[in-house]
Amino acid sequence: MANQIARNLAARGDEAAALATADHIAAFWDPHMRERIMADDRAALDPIAARAIALLRRRGDPGAQSAATVFAGGADAG
Repeated sequence: MANQIARNLAARGDEAAALATADHIAAFWDPHMRERIMADDRAALDPIAARAIALLRRRGDPGAQSAATVFAGGADAG
């Protein structure tokens, strides 16, 4: 999913796309999804998506964005 977001934003240029991808992940992904992508092997990520994850690692996890993204047992995505 991170690769798809990065590809959709690639027209902005690599750095802007990486920043926008990181912002999207921070704002809209469930905390469990963010934890997984931070822990997963990033070799499968496109360069823009990998840069976005590196940016997020430096920023730190922002935590849940709203009550709707806080779950007791897992992510809201499939």
